[in-house]
Amino acid sequence: MNQQQYTPNPLKFFETINAHHQTAVLKTAIDLEIFSAIGNGKRTAAEISSGRNISERGTRIICDALALMGFLTKEGNQYSCTQDTAFFLTKQSPAYIGAAAEFLLNPTLFEVFHNLPTAVRKGGTALPEGPTTAANNPMWVQFAHAMAAMTAFPAQIIAKMIDPNPTAGLKVLDIAGGHGMFGIAFAKHNPKTTVYPVDWAAVLDVAKENASRMEVSDRYHPITGSAFEVDYGKDYDIVLLTNFLHHFDPATNEKLLKKVHAALKPGGKAVTLEFVPDENRTTPPVMFSVIMLATTDSGDAYTFNEYERMFGKAGFKRSELHPVPNLMQQIIVSQA
Repeated sequence: MNQQQYTPNPLKFFETINAHHQTAVLKTAIDLEIFSAIGNGKRTAAEISSGRNISERGTRIICDALALMGFLTKEGNQYSCTQDTAFFLTKQSPAYIGAAAEFLLNPTLFEVFHNLPTAVRKGGTALPEGPTTAANNPMWVQFAHAMAAMTAFPAQIIAKMIDPNPTAGLKVLDIAGGHGMFGIAFAKHNPKTTVYPVDWAAVLDVAKENASRMEVSDRYHPITGSAFEVDYGKDYDIVLLTNFLHHFDPATNEKLLKKVHAALKPGGKAVTLEFVPDENRTTPPVMFSVIMLATTDSGDAYTFNEYERMFGKAGFKRSELHPVPNLMQQIIVSQA
C-alpha cells in the first residue's frame, strides 16, 4: 500500500513571522479612516484618497490587502465594507471600536513582545517600569477611554443574562470597573439598580463620564482605591469581575474572592468574564496567557476547572460556565 508522500511546507512559518504586516495594514486603515470613507460612499482608490492627503497608489495597495484579509470586498476597482467592518470599523456606526487600537497597540504593550524571551526566562514581565498591575498605572486611563465601545456588546449580554426580567432593583459591585460599561449596562437594563464601581481615581473619572453620558449618574456610586484594599460594603446581589482575575496568580485571586464572597448577600452571584481555554490549553484563549506573561508578574488565562477551584476555596457553592457567541471570552457565574 502506497503512503502519501510528505511534502514540507514553510507557509505557516512565513504567515506567522509576517503577521505584524496585517496588524500594520489594519492600523493604517483605521488611522486614515479608510473604512469610514468607504462607508460614506467612496468606492475606488481615487475616490477614497481624493482630498485626504493620501496617495491613490497607497490607498489601492492598502485596500487590496484589506480585501485579502477579509475586511473589504472588491469588484473590479470598487471596494465595499463587509457587514462586520461596517458595523465595527466605520465611524458612522454607534458600535465603532477602532479607538481600541490605540490601547491594544499601545507602544508599551506592543514593544514588550520584543523582549518576550526575557519574560520567558524570568517567568514574568520584563517591562522596565514593572507589571501593568502597578498602582495607578496610567495605561488603565487609556484603556478606559479606548475600550468602552468594545465592551458594550458583552456588557449588555451579561446584564440581560443575569437579570432577565428586571423587577426589583439590584445592588451591583463592579470590581476594577475601568470604563464602567459593565456596571452601567446593569443600571440601564434595570432602572432600580444601583452600581458601586471600584477602581483608581483617575480611571473612575472616565467611568463617571460614561455614567453621566448614559444618564445613570444618580445610581452610580464610585469607591476609590485598590480592589484588594478598599472596604466594599455589604449585601450586594451581584459582584462583577470582568477581565480582572487573569492579572494575578491563583492564591492572590482566592484572597480577593474571599473578600468578594463576604460582600455578597447569601445566594448572591459573582459574575466573571474571562478568556477561558479548554482544559488541554489548545484553544485560542490560551494566547492570552502570552500577554499575561509579557505584562504581569504572575497572571494567566485560566481554565474553567482552575476558576472553579479558586471560587470553591473562597467559599462559593458552585460555578457555571456560559459561552458567549462571537466572543472569545466566556462568562462564569458563581453562587455564594
